[in-house]
Amino acid sequence: MVSDHAEFMGIFPKVFAQSEDIVDTPLGKRWVGHVTDGHPERILMDFGMLVSNTVREDNHEALAAQSPLLTVEYLQGLSKLTVPQEVRASVWERAINAAETFNEPGSFTTFIGYEWTSMPNGNNLHRNILFRDGADRTAQVLPFSAMDSGNPEDLWDYLAEYERKTGGSVLAIPHNGNVSNGLMFAETTLDGKAMTRDYAERRARWEPIVEVTQIKGDGETHPFLSPNDEFANFETWDTVNLGGSALKEDWMLQYEYARSALLNGLAMAETLGANPYAFGMIGSTDSHTGLATADEDNFFGKMTSAEPAPDRANLPYFPVDDPNALASLYHWESMASGYAAIWARENTRESLFDAMRRKETYATTGPRMTVRFFGGWSFTADDAYRHDFASHGYRHGVPMGGQLPDPVKGAAPSFLIAAMKDPLGANLDRLQVVKGWVDNDGNPQETVYNVAASDNRAIADNQLQAVGNTVDLDTATYQNTIGDAMLAVTWQDPDFNPSQRAFYYVRVLEIPTPRWTTIDAAHYAVQAPSEAPPIIQERAYTSPIWYEPR
Repeated sequence: MVSDHAEFMGIFPKVFAQSEDIVDTPLGKRWVGHVTDGHPERILMDFGMLVSNTVREDNHEALAAQSPLLTVEYLQGLSKLTVPQEVRASVWERAINAAETFNEPGSFTTFIGYEWTSMPNGNNLHRNILFRDGADRTAQVLPFSAMDSGNPEDLWDYLAEYERKTGGSVLAIPHNGNVSNGLMFAETTLDGKAMTRDYAERRARWEPIVEVTQIKGDGETHPFLSPNDEFANFETWDTVNLGGSALKEDWMLQYEYARSALLNGLAMAETLGANPYAFGMIGSTDSHTGLATADEDNFFGKMTSAEPAPDRANLPYFPVDDPNALASLYHWESMASGYAAIWARENTRESLFDAMRRKETYATTGPRMTVRFFGGWSFTADDAYRHDFASHGYRHGVPMGGQLPDPVKGAAPSFLIAAMKDPLGANLDRLQVVKGWVDNDGNPQETVYNVAASDNRAIADNQLQAVGNTVDLDTATYQNTIGDAMLAVTWQDPDFNPSQRAFYYVRVLEIPTPRWTTIDAAHYAVQAPSEAPPIIQERAYTSPIWYEPR
């Protein structure tokens, strides 16, 4: 799915081409003027301020006083900008037709969709809207944008109305909550009201999966939130919000990362009777180049300005003269990530969509690892090596994204786990199970279990020796002389309490490999940024399996 922003969808090419259907509108005149005056960057400033919902009729003077680049006249004109309805309709028709043209059921599936770009005060609340349907249904509506409303509840109303009107199906995918400054997985509604059961149920209904890794950093967890997790400090963006207009504070972090959101969801289910954050996991690129290049040795950056070049790593992420940016971010901080993996019966819109709806998905940070995860009450050690591993898992348990069936009295849940390396990538280091639960005092808790290790390393008291490191930094290469091509195990929770809500998901770790900045440095014979990690351990995250006391 090429998910263009609903706000001003398709307008930028029309501006640069000075198309007749846009050039005579107030928006077109303004933005064509920016181009002809040699200041196309002002278009991006307009866009950012509009989708941030910061420009109102009553605050022009206050905003102008904050920056030498803003004037009251500029802001007065900005607050009245809209895209003509007929232009929106024609652009949406082109987007639909493009997806329909290249959709080849069974071979190559394309989805119709777009991005809803809510960004209140620069804090990211973006969702990708993905339709199960073709042109016959999606052409009956226009994209709902942040210009219509920046409140997710209004977006959910639009999704519900689409299904009622067309008989179709649609879902929303939140992405990169790590730049939301505490808004993405908050304990309240956007307007600060207490969360209700109805709100929790609607969020779970319309947002069954979440993007947990992408170019703007990894969003599984953070070392502040998971101090006992030795792999928590991985590609974190934790200094500023998406707009660069507000610095990060520690209290925000638990409402931005997937693991803490899953934990808080368990606690909310105790009081609300519904879990708003019982989501599955995927990865995505979030590239703005049209290229899905998430491999470290084939990373084309977020935008065309950051395509491979000797100096791209040191380019600023925000314009250096952006008056609202409070932190310096550079392209070396971009992450070559990620991909969404889906277990579906067919490579079709319908089958893939249904798999996402049931959360039978996992995320990778770039490598194409194959990961299986089943939970039940009767798996044995030998099951990990069955020739019919997957069918046995389905027959006697539930897959990733599922909820454990009624427990067997006196038993602890057992999990069937297997992972295979990317055929063209690095070997595997280990398999881990991340468990979250709510204790008897109602407090969320977490533990990371090492459950399988490569190279016959022994796991003692949950401790595991590091796999080693074969990376040659000068040549940006590594050797698959350590690690295993495949790991499989049956694991049983040694600390199970049948009275406590819990979730379990699998994290798969590769052996260390060179980061894209190291590969760039070797290729162009330049120095990599000293702040950039020279090596990384790529990984995959499955959707959880939940347990609920009966």
